[in-house]
Amino acid sequence: MPKIKTNRGAAKRFRYTGSGKVRRNKANKSHILTKKSNKRKRNLRQSTIVDKTDEGRIKRMMPYGQK
Repeated sequence: MPKIKTNRGAAKRFRYTGSGKVRRNKANKSHILTKKSNKRKRNLRQSTIVDKTDEGRIKRMMPYGQK
């Protein structure tokens, strides 16, 4: 059985936690920041866990990243 290629776009956007969950960064932090409040911009800095409904798709794209 040949190896599965990792989707390089997904590898740059997601990473696995120690327990095997998938982390992602939040959107809307790159431009048009003047109208967003400081609190909103501060909360956009933190990463979050991917929803379990999308987790399977990402794990298929990144088969060798999990611990």
